[in-house]
Amino acid sequence: MKLRRFPLLVAVALAFCATLFAAANPYHAETNAPQPIPHLEKRGNSTQLIVDGKPFLVLGGELHNSSSTSMAYMQPIWKRLSTIHMNTVLAAVSWELIEPEEGKFDFSLVDGLIRDARKNNMRLSLLWFGSWKNGLSHYAPAWVKKDYKRFPRMRIAGNKSVEALTPLNEETMRADAKAFAALMKYVKGVDENERTVIMVQVQNEVGLLGDSRDRSETAEKLFSQEVPAKLMDHLQKHKAALLPELSTLWAANGYRANGSWQQVFGNSAASDEAFMAWHYASFINKVTEMGKAQYALPMFVNAWIVQPEDLKPGDYPSGGPQAHVHDIWRAGAPAIDLLCPDIYLPNFNEITAMYTRSGNALFIPESKGDAQGAANAFYAIGQHKAIGYSPFGIENRVEDPVNGPLPQAYKILEQLAPQILAAQAKDGIAGVWLNGKKNRQKVELGGYTLDVKLLQNRKSPDIVPETGYGLIISASSDEFIIAGKGIQFNFFSAQPGAAYVGIASIDEGVYTDGKWIPGRRLNGDDIMINYNIAEEAAVQKTGSVVRFPGDNPQIFHVKLYRFE
Repeated sequence: MKLRRFPLLVAVALAFCATLFAAANPYHAETNAPQPIPHLEKRGNSTQLIVDGKPFLVLGGELHNSSSTSMAYMQPIWKRLSTIHMNTVLAAVSWELIEPEEGKFDFSLVDGLIRDARKNNMRLSLLWFGSWKNGLSHYAPAWVKKDYKRFPRMRIAGNKSVEALTPLNEETMRADAKAFAALMKYVKGVDENERTVIMVQVQNEVGLLGDSRDRSETAEKLFSQEVPAKLMDHLQKHKAALLPELSTLWAANGYRANGSWQQVFGNSAASDEAFMAWHYASFINKVTEMGKAQYALPMFVNAWIVQPEDLKPGDYPSGGPQAHVHDIWRAGAPAIDLLCPDIYLPNFNEITAMYTRSGNALFIPESKGDAQGAANAFYAIGQHKAIGYSPFGIENRVEDPVNGPLPQAYKILEQLAPQILAAQAKDGIAGVWLNGKKNRQKVELGGYTLDVKLLQNRKSPDIVPETGYGLIISASSDEFIIAGKGIQFNFFSAQPGAAYVGIASIDEGVYTDGKWIPGRRLNGDDIMINYNIAEEAAVQKTGSVVRFPGDNPQIFHVKLYRFE
């Protein structure tokens, strides 16, 4: 009997251990069945990141460039990041440390990042700092930097050499691609089952600074040759759908089907930029293809975007994935999944609109982490169905990991992630982004028009917050989930039926493990103020203005009714 019972006891013990493992490892708590690797998938009209077989919303933060080069330096940072409702860390992995000697690879730092991310229940997006970072080549290994004959630099006006590898050199591309492929092979070997690493950035803010294009002897020769047939075929095939900036540039020379870069695109800095965009895209595409051949995670590039003071390409990195050359990047780098903007400028709403044209799915790898950053995250995710948001220098951006604006915003987004992702796929979500220059926004959703404004002070209507933000989800007929801070909103009917709209109920609350837990039923002075009747009659009569008066963002469940 004892011998017969022993296998049963072992099975029970193993099952108990498996239960403990699942509890300690939420990535695998639901099933032990193999899961597909992280990938992008079209769901409805939204492109979403799929992790462990389910849509995943990146609530990220990018480390400073040097932080991830020391595991000891990172130890106190991991603990802090785990308290601010982040789920993804963006960390640099540099060519110089991966391949300090040609052909000899060291992945100890990659091991440390993956190990510590798992310990802190975080995902990782690795940032490959290879041939370029911020337009320059500081992160290439010393053996590459020193051998400038084999790995030539670009030259700018006056025949001046710059510390930036040229994208026109096959030898450089092959060396970079070989190292990147080795990295991706290693990540697959140690992480395919765990899926800690969910995305990869290939290079960082590429482009030439100081001139509109490379003026080296090789570049001059290529610039005078025919525009590659691959690019011309792409432009002609997609002529009717090209973005206006490139279409205008091409049209100025009669939509030529062939010719040199100057003949096709004219004699201007814009033509130079088109030339550089093609060669950067082609270089990075080959690097990406080599990496994906080893482990095909979603891969993206990021752009140092045009600044207000920039007058021409070269003031900003010429040839980078700027919004106005996306058509060239799509033709030259089809292996790249996302063309992403790094946004620190105040016109976040305008820039995100530029980067969502032609079906480009939005991800923000670098931006602000303050109160404006909180607003940016809500808006990008709600209005543009962004895959996620990530402030730069996250370890220094969050002064208060509990009550700071970004942790409070991420706390709400973390709770709402399942509802957000479901609504993105159904076109049932919108974002609100308000400030002193843009203090009002109209939202059409769920058969209603929402008039959203910055929150007014009851006693002093002219006093409004500097920033207001929110996201609105159409949960069902006449029912909305609204989250935000510093805003007030009113509903108007946008469909046939009874003309008047009233508030049936408003509940504040939280989501716990995906389940709505209502708090107070809000009404009266706690939430509403009456509109000026004369002002409202000029628009459409309705009930009351609903306000988000709290110091931190809140979640409301709002139910409406119609009446005559």
